[in-house]
Amino acid sequence: PLHVGDGCPVFDGLYEFCQICAGGSVAGAVKLNTGQSDIAINWAGGLHHAKKAEASGFCYVNDIVLGILELLKVHARVLYIDIDIHHGDGVEEAFYTTDRVMTVSFHKFGDYFPGTGDIRDIGAGVGKYYSLNFPLKDGIDDFSYENIFRPVMQRVMDFYQPGAVVLQCGADSLTGDRLGCFNLSLRGHADCVEFMKSFNVPLLVLGGGGYTIRIVARCWTYETAVLL
Repeated sequence: PLHVGDGCPVFDGLYEFCQICAGGSVAGAVKLNTGQSDIAINWAGGLHHAKKAEASGFCYVNDIVLGILELLKVHARVLYIDIDIHHGDGVEEAFYTTDRVMTVSFHKFGDYFPGTGDIRDIGAGVGKYYSLNFPLKDGIDDFSYENIFRPVMQRVMDFYQPGAVVLQCGADSLTGDRLGCFNLSLRGHADCVEFMKSFNVPLLVLGGGGYTIRIVARCWTYETAVLL
């Protein structure tokens, strides 16, 4: 079989899959821009590893970057947050040299895909200090995660004051995921969603990773309820 980049098989309906994924995130951003919605959800989106000219890590088209570009037509500053267990490398790379998008990623780091997301990677040029990485070890639990996520994001919101927030909710950071190695419960994961909702800033909520399908379904169903 033909592969595109790292672990990205070509399959029947791939183009339509990319259309649905990217279209959902762009349409969600448009809804926020026009004031039709305060919160938009696209669980089919969140494919954070895709690069401008390369598929990577099951991600073919970076719907997140396309959604953020749409939001930038209206908002001076957009904040991106990534709670997938993997580093949000494609989104960070796309906006590494601008201060109009701040990227914040919490992820497992050290001998782990995609290998980027060092704490010392902070952005470049005009974008210096506008990329934030929080590398983590195996087995982090709800209590520890909440006690880093809340204070870090509170400071980021106070400082950056974004016009819109994009939250990638990869479910592979949950306990029991067949690829992940964190120890978060549904509540611990959803607490991040609830906290970002509490700022009452236009919010685009996206899916992402998740490799134990029953856990993914529970997670995003619960988080939909939290957001409603």
